[in-house]
Amino acid sequence: MNYRGRLAPSPTGYLHLGHGRTFWTAQQRAEAAGGTLILRNDDLDRARCRPEFVSAMLEDLRWFGCAWREGPDVGGPHTPYDQSARLPHYAAAFERLRAAGRVYPCVCSRQEVLRALTAPHQGDEEPVYPGTCRARQLAIVDRESPLTQNWRFRVSDGEVVEFIDGHFGPQRAVAGVDFGDFLVWRKDGFPSYQLACAVDDAAMRITEVVRGEDLITSTFRQLLIFRALGFASPAFHHCPLLADEHGTRLAKRHDALSLRALRAAGRSPAELRG
Repeated sequence: MNYRGRLAPSPTGYLHLGHGRTFWTAQQRAEAAGGTLILRNDDLDRARCRPEFVSAMLEDLRWFGCAWREGPDVGGPHTPYDQSARLPHYAAAFERLRAAGRVYPCVCSRQEVLRALTAPHQGDEEPVYPGTCRARQLAIVDRESPLTQNWRFRVSDGEVVEFIDGHFGPQRAVAGVDFGDFLVWRKDGFPSYQLACAVDDAAMRITEVVRGEDLITSTFRQLLIFRALGFASPAFHHCPLLADEHGTRLAKRHDALSLRALRAAGRSPAELRG
């Protein structure tokens, strides 16, 4: 297949220098392969995604030097590349997983999951689910609307999941140890990041995913979704994360290192890319 890469920012704040470096890496890899780069607007976080961040995202990416051939503001309306407009696709994939018995309903809150763990939870990563609802025969409150429940993907305990990362090399995780049953659908009627990302990467024929190293564990989960849905999985290239002067990884709260703040301070794209 011809190379197809993607930029997939979430408009929950202003893009920072770490985003810029990762997206520039994605562009360079697409150019080196003579391929196509697309832009997808991952706007499923209803609480934090805002129109002004979408506009800023497009402006900042263009300023930084990123150029995409498919996506918002290129040859047509946003709809095919806005995740918020693709809910029927995610619902159809979820129903396939449900029909195959790969998912089950879960009534546990995040706090209940954390309290049930014997090991401390570190960082922002989704904790290993202790399996509280896995063995239960839970009745769906509204049998006509399973999409109003939380659903988890059932992993096969002990299964080894592996891939070769384009930057970090061989990666290996054990299901049930390094990650557990994970959410694929939320009771607010929206898919999880894991399901939406896998469905869209398959539908958009992405051949390589370039993103931050904080998403390596998500890759193991998404590989299981690709397999369960019968999709070919893309290659993966995870980029090292940037940190501030205190060693804290950059986040959207680092306003001083946002691309637009750096531009306002007179920094050039070429200087920042270097």
